[in-house]
Amino acid sequence: MSGEFDFIRRFLAHFPAARVPVGPGDDCAVLPPSVGAQCVTTDAVVEDVHFTRAAFSPADIGHKALAVNLSDLASMGATPRWFVCALALPKDYPLRELTGLARGMAALATAHRIALVGGNFTSARELSVTITAAGELSRAPLTRAGARPGDLLYVSGTLGDARLGLEHLRAGLRRGAAVRRQRRPEPRVALGLLASRHASAALDVSDGLAQDLGHLCTASGVRAELEVERLPLSAAVRKALGPEGALAGGEDYELLLAVPPGRSRAFERACATGGHAITRIGHFTEGRGWVSRDRTGRVLPLPEGFDHFRPRAMD
Repeated sequence: MSGEFDFIRRFLAHFPAARVPVGPGDDCAVLPPSVGAQCVTTDAVVEDVHFTRAAFSPADIGHKALAVNLSDLASMGATPRWFVCALALPKDYPLRELTGLARGMAALATAHRIALVGGNFTSARELSVTITAAGELSRAPLTRAGARPGDLLYVSGTLGDARLGLEHLRAGLRRGAAVRRQRRPEPRVALGLLASRHASAALDVSDGLAQDLGHLCTASGVRAELEVERLPLSAAVRKALGPEGALAGGEDYELLLAVPPGRSRAFERACATGGHAITRIGHFTEGRGWVSRDRTGRVLPLPEGFDHFRPRAMD
């Protein structure tokens, strides 16, 4: 029978040794001095809320747990540096699944050159993974509060794929591009670093563009005019969900960006050169909140994004 310390050893075996004064195994990690200011974020993925063990492989879970934190760092324009991981495991959790979880997380950590420097193991009724990650800033952080009237509104990638992937998983489908977007979101770290040289504000689209755009407008004290026909949607999402469904869908982990008009051409050129897919979907004006319009200028109803604590009807 395996105990806590065997679990820890097996988990850490999949990560390279962190180049820090004191790393995993002590009461605290000791980190070297930072050259620039640091961003710190924390997020959790919880069984039967963000994933199910029937529909997600252990490697998917490990990947997603780290990816959602890297996405927060990306939205601030930070370079990922360190993270700690707190794992809550059912008492009967198989060692082979722990190995898969570690491999999925370690592969993404290696790709983004972020080091695991500590963490914790505990037992629980369901599986959950909580990560605290830190990134380093080389310039002023991108925040939600920097958008100004006249700025252009951009979004990366495509929208709604993760929501469609979730619907496919609930229907018993286990393959396809949308399912992969739900299981293994790709944090836009390189785009965030590029955007930090051009954008005035940013955040990642985790709860659906409908809700997250509202957060950006509230923080910046501006109004957004969204052009629905410009929304970047895959053919599958356009057919299955349409623009309204894509706006409400969460877990895309794309970046929403405000860019001053004088920097927009340089930003678009830099994105094209770097291979980053971005789409201009509107602009900011004076006022509050946001409004969506069709190509005729007609105002469309606003969908709701995801809220963990919004009352829902019982199934």
